[in-house]
Amino acid sequence: MGIEQSGRGGKGKVSNESKKSKRRQRKLSPVQRLYEICKEVFADCGPGIVPSPDKVEKLAAVLDGITQVDVGLRPNMPFFSSERAPVITYLHLHECDKFSIGIFCLPPTSVIPLHNHPGMTVFSKLLFGTMHIKSYDWSDEVDKNPDGTMPNGIDPKGYPDGLRLAKLKVNSEFTAPCGPSILYPADGGNMHCFTARTACAVLDVLGPPYCDPEGRHCQYYYDHPLRSFSVENVSVVADGEEEEYAWLKEREKPEDLSVVGVPYNGPKIARK
Repeated sequence: MGIEQSGRGGKGKVSNESKKSKRRQRKLSPVQRLYEICKEVFADCGPGIVPSPDKVEKLAAVLDGITQVDVGLRPNMPFFSSERAPVITYLHLHECDKFSIGIFCLPPTSVIPLHNHPGMTVFSKLLFGTMHIKSYDWSDEVDKNPDGTMPNGIDPKGYPDGLRLAKLKVNSEFTAPCGPSILYPADGGNMHCFTARTACAVLDVLGPPYCDPEGRHCQYYYDHPLRSFSVENVSVVADGEEEEYAWLKEREKPEDLSVVGVPYNGPKIARK
């Protein structure tokens, strides 16, 4: 009898703690909630280590619920004026060794050129506006010899002239409201390009963030149609699939890319 009473008391305690936790979550601002979830999701992650599917889903759900109002943005702010194009504004919310949170504010016609996210899992939420997104993943597809070796000793990751084969993942326009996009270290469109059709804002979560000393620097690329180059005596992809692939070549940071960091003045994050 005493054991049963103790059990009921334990359940009541757990229930009360659960209720307190839920009340606390309701009191948190959307930005604070995003920060708390990011700490949980990326706690055991690192370069090339993807959060578990349930954690990815949890973070995506929180991100999906965030609006421009939650971060203090309005389309008529100076950041988004067509007179500022092509200057892009970056609002820094948080960065640690595990993850970063920031917002890109793009005036109409501005472009974030094709670039990569080495070893990262990236969540992006279009807060408002219309944006064209083009993205690729690396591909090692090529017609191999019967024994699995490459014809003429060609390395699929190092084609002539510094080219590398990539498969097109996304080539579409998106208009808010829409769900968040997620890319992974080797899948989901790790290399992407953003083109603002209208003024728009993108909330980004990167885990882990870029870090030059650790080799996670932002690399930019040119993309060329598959037919632009050929590899002698090698069929790179099957006939009829040429439009799904492209040659990517590394480039220096574009001289006309202008990203200006400014203080974030929306709801603050209480760091613990």
